[in-house]
Amino acid sequence: MTTIRNPILRGFNPDPAFCRVGDDYYIATSTFEWYPGVQIHHSRDLVNWRMICRPLDRASQLDMRGNPDSCGVWAPALTYADGLFWLIYTDVKRRLGNFKDTHNYLVTAPSIEGPWSDPIYMNSSGFDPSLFHDEDGRKWFVNMVWDHRRRRSSFDGILLQEYSPQERRLVGPIKNIFKGSSLGLVEGPHLWKRKGWYYLTVAEGGTSYNHAVTMARTRTIDGPYELHPNIHLLTSKDAPDAPLQRAGHGFYVETPDGEVFHTHLCSRPLPGSRRSPLGRETAIQRVVWGEDDWLYLAHGGQVPAVEIQGPELPSHPFPPAPERHDFDDGKLPSEFQWLRTPDWDRLFSLSARQGHLRLYGRESIGSWFEQALVARRQTEWSYSAETSVDFNPETYQQLAGLICYYDRARFHYLAVSADDEGRRVLQVISCLGDYPDSLMTYGLDNDLPLPAEGPVYLGVDVRQADLQFRWSIDGGSWNPVGPILDASILSDEAGPGAHGSFTGAFVGMAAHDLTGRASPADFDFFVYRAAG
Repeated sequence: MTTIRNPILRGFNPDPAFCRVGDDYYIATSTFEWYPGVQIHHSRDLVNWRMICRPLDRASQLDMRGNPDSCGVWAPALTYADGLFWLIYTDVKRRLGNFKDTHNYLVTAPSIEGPWSDPIYMNSSGFDPSLFHDEDGRKWFVNMVWDHRRRRSSFDGILLQEYSPQERRLVGPIKNIFKGSSLGLVEGPHLWKRKGWYYLTVAEGGTSYNHAVTMARTRTIDGPYELHPNIHLLTSKDAPDAPLQRAGHGFYVETPDGEVFHTHLCSRPLPGSRRSPLGRETAIQRVVWGEDDWLYLAHGGQVPAVEIQGPELPSHPFPPAPERHDFDDGKLPSEFQWLRTPDWDRLFSLSARQGHLRLYGRESIGSWFEQALVARRQTEWSYSAETSVDFNPETYQQLAGLICYYDRARFHYLAVSADDEGRRVLQVISCLGDYPDSLMTYGLDNDLPLPAEGPVYLGVDVRQADLQFRWSIDGGSWNPVGPILDASILSDEAGPGAHGSFTGAFVGMAAHDLTGRASPADFDFFVYRAAG
């Protein structure tokens, strides 16, 4: 009997939509401002997973230039019907204040790896859209509706409307079918049908420590919906010591043999902390149908388990991801993403210098438009990362190096730059969550002089909440640089609140040129190694 250990998708992978096609299982997760949009992971045994594609990879599908932090792609929904994969997603253009600008789209593909279509616009009334394919061939679109008046709650329920594939648009009346439970903040709707019942799962309580999966059902799709006897299928809100916190927002799938599982997002706070640098991750729970035709956690109660019994499926492992990338094959490794723009060739090149990732310095750290920052997710509490950069700045307005990044107001940056005389120096720059000003601090009283030319090796060691940068000339003899920094600031909870920050910690390479001359920085390799 196999055992599944949660989370199954480690590091920033929230809002998991779950889809089975034959013997293949897929989970689509939110990517927010990181490009390309939507991560889709694949498994054949629910134990082993690999990232297989990011479908939203061109300007016609997604252009997030100008999107604020933690906007962009929210809560995708992935389904399969009529020989096609159907992917629904939101591109959020504004999230602060009373208003939200939330545009919902549909793309399709005959294969999970594409080609994915140009988008069909659906609506903008709220976020977290999903598409349900009914047995009679009709298709139904649901999303939460945002009430900017805030007279009661901004989360004003779940809207239902029919989608016409022939007309490629939503048609017919719009109805608010579910206002949620007393927990409130209803979002993340997903519909499915079983034994004549229409089941609706939603996320409630907000995506922080009161999060939950709430379940309801009806005999007619437009309601009225009755709540689950326990209201919530799963939640950690009343279990502050549970290893998996912030549990909610997921979907249900049955195996061909009738075994039943439900995904959900979760977070793993650092020991003794309420901060989760890994962001919201994806977990899975075994569930069972009760005699009353409601779902329940197989292990009982409502609190998600770290270890569950896996399905009766053949084991299907994938090769482990490499720790080191040398940028030799002319393709950006799949672990890496960049920020917002579809015009990636203005940010980086893998052919300008053989065996190197060249970043072209663009706008400043935290720019919402064009920032040359290529990074990967932090997936464990403790890790080490290393790179080598060949960079010849002419002015202090040019800098490049190794960055640990959450957003414009939370980062630690080990940067090669220049002093007033144009001599190369090493700097430690941080922003510790200073909202809204994003003022930086410097970890060295005086910048560290560097040789006039040649590569500089940069490294970082993160051990839970402690972050220590290091550097080397030869890549063999390393020297610490700067103080021990607080790695826990790279978390949802360290910002304006976990209800306003939705991503996770990244580590990678960056180049910034405030002169506008796009000075190049060449990175020879990148290593990411989990440390216990």
